[in-house]
Amino acid sequence: MTAEMTSSLMNWLSPTAMQSMGWALLHFLWQGTALAALAAAAMALCRRASTRYLLGVGALVLMLLAPLATFFFYSEQHSGVADTAKSSPLAAAAWPIARGNTAASGSAQPSSIAPSLDTLPWLVEAWLLGVAFFSLRSAGGFFLLERERRRQSTVVSPRVLEICRTLQDQLGLDRAIAYCECAWLQAPAVIGWFRPVVFLPVTALSGLSEDQLQAVIAHELAHIQRFDPFVNVFQVCVETLLFYHPAVWWLNKRIRAEREHCCDDMAVALCGNAVEYARALTLMEEWRSAPVFAMAANRGPLTERIVRVLGLKTLGAGMRGIGLTGSILCLSAALVAGNALLGMAHPPSASAGALWQATPKPKANSSQQPASQSGATAKPSPAHPQSNDQASTSVSYIDAMKAAGLGDLTVDQLIAMKIQDVTPEYVRELHEQGLQPDVDHLIGLKVQDVTPEYVREIRAAGLAVTADQVIALKVQDVTPSYLKALHDLGIQPRTDDAIAMRVQDVTPEYVRGIQALGLKPSVNELVAMRVQDVTPEYIKALQSAGYKFDINDIISAKVQDVTPEFIERAKQHGFKDLTLQKLIQLRQLGILDSKADL
Repeated sequence: MTAEMTSSLMNWLSPTAMQSMGWALLHFLWQGTALAALAAAAMALCRRASTRYLLGVGALVLMLLAPLATFFFYSEQHSGVADTAKSSPLAAAAWPIARGNTAASGSAQPSSIAPSLDTLPWLVEAWLLGVAFFSLRSAGGFFLLERERRRQSTVVSPRVLEICRTLQDQLGLDRAIAYCECAWLQAPAVIGWFRPVVFLPVTALSGLSEDQLQAVIAHELAHIQRFDPFVNVFQVCVETLLFYHPAVWWLNKRIRAEREHCCDDMAVALCGNAVEYARALTLMEEWRSAPVFAMAANRGPLTERIVRVLGLKTLGAGMRGIGLTGSILCLSAALVAGNALLGMAHPPSASAGALWQATPKPKANSSQQPASQSGATAKPSPAHPQSNDQASTSVSYIDAMKAAGLGDLTVDQLIAMKIQDVTPEYVRELHEQGLQPDVDHLIGLKVQDVTPEYVREIRAAGLAVTADQVIALKVQDVTPSYLKALHDLGIQPRTDDAIAMRVQDVTPEYVRGIQALGLKPSVNELVAMRVQDVTPEYIKALQSAGYKFDINDIISAKVQDVTPEFIERAKQHGFKDLTLQKLIQLRQLGILDSKADL
């Protein structure tokens, strides 16, 4: 069905429109690369996420306009030829071969240009098929999203609705926003454009503390305030039309990442607790599952977002310099390719060709010989001074890296390692500790200030770690002394467990306080208790009320807000020896709530 529609559209298009569209598609190859390179350079120079976001969206708008401008440019040129053809049919026949050729030279070049022009209709047909495929894909995604939106959602509880309304008022949003609870998402998300709906999954309502929940809801409301859903639809449309260019997909990925950074900044500024928000992002990464067309709080690279939120050290100016260098190289390559395509579309005139053919070319035995053959001494150019010491230093660094086991390094890799002061001695010492990191891991280890001594002490504490795990441990400040204190309390966490405990601020003091009440929780139970803010004081209060809950019961009681005061109120009404399930039901139904609470 799609092929038939494409064939019908091809028959409907005129040959002039086909040629213009084909050249527009070809020219966008270099135009898109040049725009992406300029956008990358400009974004590398900006420190504010909001500025980078605007630059990315602006570059995407230019990417959409570039092929349109090229199409109209060629259409006008073909229209001019059509007007000329009315008075000179010979000129009209010569135009498809080469613009500007004279009647005498027109027969010299058709054989080299005509085949490239004949392929343009096939190029346009392939592009139309691709647009049809991606259009159906996008339409299907929107349809499924709308169906899930209408079917599987319920109204949130009054307590959660009050939190949402308060945050909405703080952001100054006066739009009609609906808040629904659902089970088909694992993280809060915004769906809808003119009538947005904030979906809060059960996992977030039960797995996040109140502070964390407020932060992620503020993140979603920031999307609505910034009109991000409309920009997201525009991105999908551009991806559908310009699907064949990798620069479009790269730029859209950067825009989505910067959009999440902007909303992260607004959420932290509104709620004022960056640590709790980082913990919420870590938790939601484990639940990660959100449609592409939804604005979800767990969208985007986790490590980069957490590093930004917590204000930790990043690669900084060194990597920005590498990005600028790469952007300049891509821009230069794009301009060269553009010049070549322009030459194909508008070949040089006959007089220029004749002049080139008439120009004498140097012979192999000419008296003009290189300086090295004529005996002249070669001298270094003043524009590129380089001493022998500098050359020997660069060679010695490369040879030392090869001796350390890192060969076949690219220029970018060498520059990045040198900027971050990755020395051959550092590489060898890491190898001695059992790590075999690649170049990217070496740079990450050095950026996070991971020393060989740190790796040695971590391994001595019983953790068999990889390079990725060492970086994660260092980012979360998992120290050997922290692990030793846990070991003294009988806790033997694995690497992932140690990271999770540190993220949730499970300290040795916290473990000691829990164990002093007669409980022996596992690592996972400690993390869950800390997530739900189960304190030793809360457990002690429950025990004082006459209940001896196990750890799972304590977590469930905290989630359902079963407080010691609520238990005492139940006893005052004559309810004694109630099970935890009965207490939760009383709490959920509000049977013991006073009129003031209602």
